[in-house]
Amino acid sequence: MPACQGPATVVFDPSLTAYDFGPTHPMSPLRVDLTIRLAEELGVLDSLRRVDAPMADDDLIATVHRRSLIEAVRRAGATPGILDEAHGLGTDDNPTFPDMHHAAAHIVGATVEACRQVWSGESLHAVNISGGLHHAMPDRASGFCIYNDVAVGIQHLLDSGARRVAYVDVDVHHGDGVEKVFWNDPRVLSISLHETGQMLFPGTGFPTDTGGPDARGTAVNVALPPGTGDGGWLRAFHAVVPPLVREFAPDVLVTQHGCDSHIEDPLAHLMLSVDGQRAAYLALHDLAHEVSGGRWVATGGGGYAIVEVVPRAWTHLLAIVGGRPLDPATETPEGWRSYVQATLDRGAPYRMTDGRTPAYRDWGDGYDPETWLDRAIHSTRMEIFPLHGLDPFP
Repeated sequence: MPACQGPATVVFDPSLTAYDFGPTHPMSPLRVDLTIRLAEELGVLDSLRRVDAPMADDDLIATVHRRSLIEAVRRAGATPGILDEAHGLGTDDNPTFPDMHHAAAHIVGATVEACRQVWSGESLHAVNISGGLHHAMPDRASGFCIYNDVAVGIQHLLDSGARRVAYVDVDVHHGDGVEKVFWNDPRVLSISLHETGQMLFPGTGFPTDTGGPDARGTAVNVALPPGTGDGGWLRAFHAVVPPLVREFAPDVLVTQHGCDSHIEDPLAHLMLSVDGQRAAYLALHDLAHEVSGGRWVATGGGGYAIVEVVPRAWTHLLAIVGGRPLDPATETPEGWRSYVQATLDRGAPYRMTDGRTPAYRDWGDGYDPETWLDRAIHSTRMEIFPLHGLDPFP
């Protein structure tokens, strides 16, 4: 892993956990609280500058979202319980809650601040684990996402002078909102590795979805079969992501780190371990140093095993952003485990590892058309690589 060679920042303050759809909703803000507590007790936050999250104003949010959505979110937050299906509010996925505009705008502000930190040169790497709300569309909320903080952050980078931004989304769900916003913008390369939409929300993100008429090849989708584990996932990642990002040569790398690809996540069907996810974070860190001078903005995303997976996965991410990766064999602190027990009446993992050693077979060694995984990888390479002047064959 290359040295950080510059300050690294986490944008966080406790009020970001106000993004709360209620006690029965799978997206519990406790996952963010437990992550920060674990990272703090392990000393991970010592290698990161901590910056409070500013509030995004309406004009900033409106660089991506329609004013009608912002007004609808304000109304919904003032009258909880209303149903506004046209704007995706009051649904099972996106129930309303008091002051929801304020909570969602705060997360947008945090991601934009992370982008500002990196683009200004104040930080080389910056992370907002409460962000990564990649499903929100310009005119409606979707999939637990009210506003699309990632898209607003990328737009801020472009408006600030970035010529090209590469976005890599490793959430188990297709990063459809970010793809939609930049569908016809050749300045943004959007790569999403996700469980196939044949099996999982939002039902989109296929290899033939390649971008608008002015930006063909800048929307990249790797639709993975259910049951894909560390080796298959890393095989797909390395077969697609590094060569495309290198060729695109972005000024900044922006990444979304939903950890719902884990085998224990209750909402999806991939089978990664925390160790496999950590390997992906390391690869993205190294790629940022290779292609964008180390300029890297990372966000959180999905993840619904709020004790077993999210705190460990994102603590590894924070450690890598800070330039001091944790040994996977590290024990979780007793104080943190006691807090989990007292708060949730549940046991917590004892180590930062699932006991796996991630390994994968390189795509250059050839592919097997009899396997669903290899057919999926091959389809993406065949659709996208020629549009970048790259050879799709091993």
